[in-house]
Amino acid sequence: MTSKSIQRIALIAMIAAVYAALTMGLAFMSYQSVQFRVAEALCVLPFFFPYTTWGLVLGCVLANLLSAYGVLDVVFGTLATLLACLATVGFGRLDKRSWGAQIGACLMPVVFNALIVGALIAYFETDSLFTGAFWPAFGMNALSVGFGELAVLFVLGLPLLRWLPKSKFYSKLEAA
Repeated sequence: MTSKSIQRIALIAMIAAVYAALTMGLAFMSYQSVQFRVAEALCVLPFFFPYTTWGLVLGCVLANLLSAYGVLDVVFGTLATLLACLATVGFGRLDKRSWGAQIGACLMPVVFNALIVGALIAYFETDSLFTGAFWPAFGMNALSVGFGELAVLFVLGLPLLRWLPKSKFYSKLEAA
């Protein structure tokens, strides 16, 4: 195993720990239908460093172990994070200085979490899937989850995305 591989594994573990700690430490606002999951701001990291996806996914798995929605949140909440990170990687292949690419990257966690986590919460609220009661609950939960994600990604994530390439931390991530 190379030194670079070991550095990446350590960074992935560190990102997972930070994501899980932020989410669990701020549990009062991380697990509701209006979620202000501060750790989601880290979902901009794959824009520059695709390998950070694995730290975010692992951190999400760990954080979702405390969720009231149980194993379904571990599976589907983590799926939302994985898909958002993979889409963010795609935006990172565009011009990294482009506002359009950066805004698109910030929108990916909003969209995937609104749809997937919104559906998960609606399922638990209605105890049904794709029935008449499900759709209004899905609409409300998708909007509320999406609102929380939008706030976090554009208040914290976008500034992080803009600041990171100018930071000393960026060169350390780039070297890994």
